[in-house]
Amino acid sequence: MKCQNIAPDVKLGQNVKIFDFVNLYGCAIGDNTKIGTFVEIQKGATIGSNCKVSSHTFICEGVTIQDDVFVGHNVTFINDKHPRATNEGGGLQNETDWVCVPTLVKRGASIGSSATILCGVTIGERAIVGAGAVVTKDVPPDAIVAGVPAKLIKSLISEDQ
Repeated sequence: MKCQNIAPDVKLGQNVKIFDFVNLYGCAIGDNTKIGTFVEIQKGATIGSNCKVSSHTFICEGVTIQDDVFVGHNVTFINDKHPRATNEGGGLQNETDWVCVPTLVKRGASIGSSATILCGVTIGERAIVGAGAVVTKDVPPDAIVAGVPAKLIKSLISEDQ
């Protein structure tokens, strides 16, 4: 039994593998990418080619993930700096009541399980985000960050280069 909610407006590349219990709508997913169980990818999100998105991950509107990126289990992206349930008039917020702040994960980056990525940040090429980290600011290319908030642990660039 397949239990997938893939809206007709989803753009799928070739050889995309999608496991059960996913919710995809208005997003684009590149060639040879694997989407794990219990993943939601919202409208306006883009996942590149040759990526792996592990189970229980939430990728919201405004997130761009380039090619060759690993996203661990239970990773959460955030796209609103000041989330509220209701607007100033007391009604439930809708799309006109808030601003989507984009986030970029560059080629070859890896994000560890249970990391939280706040909006408006860029994770650089080949960077590694440690499991459980909370990323609140940009991560340089070839860096390892970890902790709450995430801090630079090490650079992967050799001093000889």
